[in-house]
Amino acid sequence: MLMDFTAEYKEKLRTPKEAVSIVKSGDWIDYTSSLGKPVLLDRALAERKEELYDVKIRGNLIDGPIAVAECDESKEHFVYHSWHCSSYERKLCDKGLCYYIPMVFHNNAAYYEFFLKVNVVMVSVAPMDRHGYFNFSVNTGVAAPITRIADIVIVEVNENMPKVHGGYDECIHISEVDYIVEGEHEPFSYGKLIKPTEIDRKISEKIVPYLVDGSTLQLGIGSMPNALGELIAESDLKDLGMHTELCSDAFLSLYKSGKLTNKRKSIDRGKGVFGCAIGSAELFEWLEDNHGVAAYPLEYVNRPSIIAQIDNMVSINSCVAVDLYGQVAAESAGARQISGTGGQLDFLIGASASRGGKAFICMSSTYKDKEGRMHSRICPQFNGDIITSPRSQVYFLATEYGIINLEGRSTWERAEGLISIAHPDFREKLIQEAEERKIWRRSNKK
Repeated sequence: MLMDFTAEYKEKLRTPKEAVSIVKSGDWIDYTSSLGKPVLLDRALAERKEELYDVKIRGNLIDGPIAVAECDESKEHFVYHSWHCSSYERKLCDKGLCYYIPMVFHNNAAYYEFFLKVNVVMVSVAPMDRHGYFNFSVNTGVAAPITRIADIVIVEVNENMPKVHGGYDECIHISEVDYIVEGEHEPFSYGKLIKPTEIDRKISEKIVPYLVDGSTLQLGIGSMPNALGELIAESDLKDLGMHTELCSDAFLSLYKSGKLTNKRKSIDRGKGVFGCAIGSAELFEWLEDNHGVAAYPLEYVNRPSIIAQIDNMVSINSCVAVDLYGQVAAESAGARQISGTGGQLDFLIGASASRGGKAFICMSSTYKDKEGRMHSRICPQFNGDIITSPRSQVYFLATEYGIINLEGRSTWERAEGLISIAHPDFREKLIQEAEERKIWRRSNKK
């Protein structure tokens, strides 16, 4: 006979206002990540602004609005922080209403376990099942380690959250929950799919020949991965696998084309592994109750030693700029925070150590500023920019003009290779800059 959790559920049920009444001035609150944002609790907490001071909140990849951040420009009452900025959180940073927390995702659980304080965690979950479990859904990547160390755990039941199968830590039992909040939620706003550009397609066309049957993929988010997904779907490749921090619509495209089977994976055979998911309504429909996918904490998904066990692991990420020494800036433009380190460094290290593995960092060769002036993404040398991936860890770099491999290359080989994939309009100037830094040889071979 199954246990009946009805009485316990009713005992722990609170209104949002009642639940947030336990928050005290000076507390650290955690909203976890993405769809895990506690919408009702966030609004209720913001309403307590005048009676609370120095309440600090952490989140990441959360879409707006975040009421506690927007209601207090003084940051006297609420101070919001993000591990990895969504486009919305980036705008909060621009306004001075969000502080970024530097990190690498495979260490996220350890940060909480050994170094951080969480007085209250507030997390959205799927409705409880008959065994008393609430599913963390596409928030599995980060949620469980935070709830384990929190003094008080409040779950907000969101009827729109898909229930996702997991490897471990994809659920929390009612016995580990202090308060439960219910209420009506608006359907998730998924936004428009980012359409690939012509440059995205050109870069993708150069990457596809590096893939082999049975490759396992990690893809970042954005138009370039979507372009790659489209090209792979049209290719002759077969039996591809998924082991990715972020599951996006690119993987759904691969599945629909019959390319994504996970049959040849060295570990988690038959399962597409991910930590979190951002994408369309159709993507979440695919993930729900799908035994072909498994959500894991990022301490597993992003751990380089785990990634290295997967034969033919291919990691594909993007960046903002790279300098002639091979340093990569992927999370900021100058000092302006755009996103976060995330898992780029994790997968660079892990895929490089995989048998047959490859790690790509991709970018368009140029960008235009607000005045319409064109600039090279390959610059002479960073000066104050935030480095996401050190030159010692960078593997393949790709633009629409080609792909180069920086592993084991000297400073002049790096400069030579990078200039070869820069936009032609900027190559002569970059050669001059390389010569001044004494990292250029080709000009001496006349």
